[in-house]
Amino acid sequence: MAGMQTWTDRKIEEIVADLLRAGVAISALVVFVGACFYLARYGHTPANYGVFNGEPTDLRNLHGIIHSARQLRSRGVIQLGLLCLIATPVARVALSIWGFAAEHDRLYMIFTGIVLIILLYSLLGSGSAF
Repeated sequence: MAGMQTWTDRKIEEIVADLLRAGVAISALVVFVGACFYLARYGHTPANYGVFNGEPTDLRNLHGIIHSARQLRSRGVIQLGLLCLIATPVARVALSIWGFAAEHDRLYMIFTGIVLIILLYSLLGSGSAF
């Protein structure tokens, strides 16, 4: 029993806080790199605010974003960073389920599981492009 870790609310809160910090930091770094690529390529081009150009169709789904980011296209890298930012709170909820399971707290596992299902449905199942 000496090798077994005891899971307390405080320990889980620290792990979740570290996850959130890391997720935001990674997202910011990826968006920053994409912004540097974007400025290096398009920084000299004057902005035309009279015309609205939406996001290209290849950046409207997960496969297209990953493909574009692998090719180091600036917009794809920026979109990937934003996806990382969106995934951070979802990962936090999933980690909370694991923490509640380690504490044998079934009631909070159920509530957090419902929240995770709602989050995933809102991201994946409600007709979004992902």
